Amino acid sequence: MMKAKEIKEIRGLSVEDLDKKLNDLKKDLFMLRMQHATNQLDNPLQIAAVKKDIARIKTIIREKETNI
Repeated sequence: MMKAKEIKEIRGLSVEDLDKKLNDLKKDLFMLRMQHATNQLDNPLQIAAVKKDIARIKTIIREKETNI
């Protein structure tokens, strides 16, 4: 889960960097889902946290695209 300080730092990144971060988060989500399916995930709430982080990144990307 991102904190307010991290969100401010992310807003300063370029769209290309945000895309890279988004891809990393999607890979993390995939791995968490695989762990959950095989009962290896200790805290299933991590999945929801990563989903929210992905939504935050997508929102910031969209804001940057519409401001151009």
